[in-house]
Amino acid sequence: MRFDEFNFDYDLLDGLDAMGFVNATPIQEQAIPLILDREDLIACAQTGTGKTAAFLLPVIQLIMDRRERKGISAIIIVPTRELAIQIDKQLEGLGYYTGVSSLPVYGGGDSKSWDRQKKALTKGADIIIATPGRMISHLNLGYVDLKSVEHLILDEADRMLDMGFFDDIMLIINNLPKKRQNLMFSATMPPKIRKLAKEMMDSEPKQITLSLSKPADGVMQIVYMVYERYKIELICKLIDGKKKYPSILVFSSTKKTVREITKALIKRKLPARAISSDLEQGERETVLQEFRARKVQILVATDILARGIDIKDINLVINYDIPRDAEDYVHRIGRTARADTSGVAITFISENDQYRFGKIEKLIEQEVRKYDTPIEIGESPKYQPNKKGNNFRGRGSNHRGKGKGGNRYKGSKRR
Repeated sequence: MRFDEFNFDYDLLDGLDAMGFVNATPIQEQAIPLILDREDLIACAQTGTGKTAAFLLPVIQLIMDRRERKGISAIIIVPTRELAIQIDKQLEGLGYYTGVSSLPVYGGGDSKSWDRQKKALTKGADIIIATPGRMISHLNLGYVDLKSVEHLILDEADRMLDMGFFDDIMLIINNLPKKRQNLMFSATMPPKIRKLAKEMMDSEPKQITLSLSKPADGVMQIVYMVYERYKIELICKLIDGKKKYPSILVFSSTKKTVREITKALIKRKLPARAISSDLEQGERETVLQEFRARKVQILVATDILARGIDIKDINLVINYDIPRDAEDYVHRIGRTARADTSGVAITFISENDQYRFGKIEKLIEQEVRKYDTPIEIGESPKYQPNKKGNNFRGRGSNHRGKGKGGNRYKGSKRR
């Protein structure tokens, strides 16, 4: 469908036209009519499918349709400040001609940002985009007025639950009017999401599920079999001198590993920056701006921080660690090869992660080509995806110096 087929107000269509939006994506085509009809909704769709506009556009239209626009009309709850800022910027573009106001509410700022947030929460911006912790900090002080809220949106609900925000979300919900529209967007749909939906929705919600199991055709997937102790050396070797990849995103599971990777890359004089909760908010925004502007080639981040990064034209994604959930693999490598472009996704499989990658291959219904660790770095573990635990011992697993070669197995090739 074209956006002009949704009967949006002309002012909203002007914003879409200015941003170059013409045709709706599948999630937008399915979600927008349901939201305009004020249905409760659970939508399972990953980043890159257009889900943000899928809920922003109809909510903007419904706010414009209100006879009285006093107080806060919509609350959007998100896991990170980066995502709050990203949604606010997109809302500013889409609603530029509509007069619908918004403000992101998140921690880490100065006293002036707190005062702006307090003013918006008391005087009433049309849409508040908030992280759970900062929203509760304001609620605890007793001045937040939420009685006019008609729309509650939870974006990346699965990530918020992974971060332990269930109780915080329920506390926010208990401060909202009982009669409201509830919209939940999630990249995955584990049982805990169903539990949250049951707690927050009185009626049976409509459901939309877009397939998460297929990486984009433009992604070239590569796997390296590598012992944990050789990962740092391998990532430095793979990236060093790779100027053909002007934009590289590295995923790691912990802040500690993010620091280690970044330190090793910088030591090799590679243009790398880390983004983690260790940085002040202003520093994070500076890092993201430099990465978007291609002043920094390599960005190293945890999953949680990377969720709020919406950057086009990422050429190479490296999974330094295997994600805990198989669906997150598709989400990670979906950061490259967006909008019919091409890209490369490299994943490291250590002696401890093989069972997880076996689940990923079952999910995406394909076997990913595997390479040994280069001879000059060391030996490789044998790929045994059906075994659990950390007892994977390929030939030469006790070797800690320079090896003569990796383990050979079916489908394995060297570069």
